[in-house]
Amino acid sequence: MPELPPKKVGIVTCSGEELPEGTVTRLAALRVLEQLRPKETVTICLPLFLAGGEGDRAFAKFYPTIAIDGCEKRCAYYGTAKHSNEPAASLIITDLVKKHGLAKPEGLRKLNESGRQVVEIAANEMAAQVDSLLGKSWNRSKGQLDQSNDNDQVEEATAITCSCGSGIPIQKVVIKGQEITFIGLPLIFATFQEQKKEPSDKTLDEIMEMVKIYNRIEPIDEPDVRPGIQKEYEEYFRKNGK
Repeated sequence: MPELPPKKVGIVTCSGEELPEGTVTRLAALRVLEQLRPKETVTICLPLFLAGGEGDRAFAKFYPTIAIDGCEKRCAYYGTAKHSNEPAASLIITDLVKKHGLAKPEGLRKLNESGRQVVEIAANEMAAQVDSLLGKSWNRSKGQLDQSNDNDQVEEATAITCSCGSGIPIQKVVIKGQEITFIGLPLIFATFQEQKKEPSDKTLDEIMEMVKIYNRIEPIDEPDVRPGIQKEYEEYFRKNGK
């Protein structure tokens, strides 16, 4: 299995600029990222994510994320689920306001007292969720929590880290004249090259099984994908094989 960078938790926030609850989500996320759990979290840019940001989507596919939304529309949650993977946890500001009996947050640039209170509540709940997620094993191949022990070590950090720099490699492959991005392909090739597995039909079968762990390939498309992957591995092995 390819070795991925140390596990962190991604935080994706609501992008609703017109609602005070949207401001709350961003301020709460910043509190977690900058003060409460700076070493254990990265931020995911929702607009970039929805626009096809490869680094963000790759991160959310391999690692657990927390979606924090301003309202019941849950744009951050559903956007992440649709384009990459279902978030491991979520918070909705309007629900927190009701749960704690607070007044409705007001203000876009400067929140009222209720808004500031719910920022602290949401930040503390996210921090607790981060601790919970890192205390359990996140199965990267399945994109879900499991019960096995996780020995990943938390990477040192001193500032907010964007998931775009998460270190998960991608590679573009030409399939029927179109460039397709495959997550983790360089690591997969390196794994097989290190095992001295020369290009062959059997090796390709094994590579494709691993590729499908990290990339969704419809059965109807696989016959077109295989030659492209085979060609790329043959070139990789020729340059790096011993």
